Amino acid sequence: MTEILRAFWKEKRPERIAVLVSGILFAVIFWIYKIPVEIAGYAFLLVILWNVIWFTLVFIRYEKRQRILEENQGKIRTEAGGFPEAESRESEMYQELIRQLYEEKKELESSVQIEKQELSDYYSMWVHQIKTPIAALGVLIQSGEELEEVQESPKAQELTRSMKMEVFRIEQYVDMVLTYLRMGSATSDYAFRICSLEEIVRQAVRKYSQMFIMTRTRLHLEIQDQKILTDEKWLTFVIEQIFSNAVKYARGGEISIYTEDKTLVIADDGIGIAEEDLPRIFEKGFTGYNGRANKKSTGIGLYLCKTIIDRLHHTIWIESKPEKGTKVYLNFDRESRRIE
Repeated sequence: MTEILRAFWKEKRPERIAVLVSGILFAVIFWIYKIPVEIAGYAFLLVILWNVIWFTLVFIRYEKRQRILEENQGKIRTEAGGFPEAESRESEMYQELIRQLYEEKKELESSVQIEKQELSDYYSMWVHQIKTPIAALGVLIQSGEELEEVQESPKAQELTRSMKMEVFRIEQYVDMVLTYLRMGSATSDYAFRICSLEEIVRQAVRKYSQMFIMTRTRLHLEIQDQKILTDEKWLTFVIEQIFSNAVKYARGGEISIYTEDKTLVIADDGIGIAEEDLPRIFEKGFTGYNGRANKKSTGIGLYLCKTIIDRLHHTIWIESKPEKGTKVYLNFDRESRRIE
């Protein structure tokens, strides 16, 4: 109320000045014509009383309009109504202008949404179509491995392993694109149920087993099985992304997977992450020093992991030291997350 009264007093400054000037003019006229003080006093009293009544009525109307406007703040996103009654032609025109802007905004949003959906549909179709030639390429490489000429040539075997590794990476990038598209969809499906953490991890390990072998990466697995409430598909994707980074930066090293209470830890003895990069590693598109040196990083993997983990109501954080390795922590204690 105090703020409204202050605003009203400020906005009605011209009217106050007009009343004051009128009073001065009346006083001058009464003095010139020598009108008795009693009559002049009564006249001034009536004028003051009328102005008090008028300003009070105007303030009540002003306060009501302000309340209506405050209640409708923010509603312009969903509707262009709820305006107080227009007191002048100017106010009416402003309200009509707002309605027109709202309609234009709705049309623009609809157009953008349609374009976005069409683009998403196109990429989804492309991702599903590209999987067929990738799978066919994998079969061809596997068939080539069985050829006698390849089996007798170490160089050919090494080339075949490299090809298999690159095909696997292509599959991972395609899956990443598909996941990114699904995350942006309003119909993203999350099916929460009680799952075995050990089974989810072993499923991801099986998928990456060939990659571990081809990169000569040692794997140390020591998981205390526990039941967690999660979405198996989305959590598996997160763990696979962490494996992908661990293999990339710890090639020929060792990856350890173990549990600490309700936390899954995936550690590698790779090149680590620069201290100044750690606060930003979950930002979309951020690659850091390692990414710039590698020149192949997209800065999307960890961003997707963080986004998915947040939607699953889990927690993720990373500890790392350059040249000593990296530890990724996934905590599944939903109670502690709520307390935080």
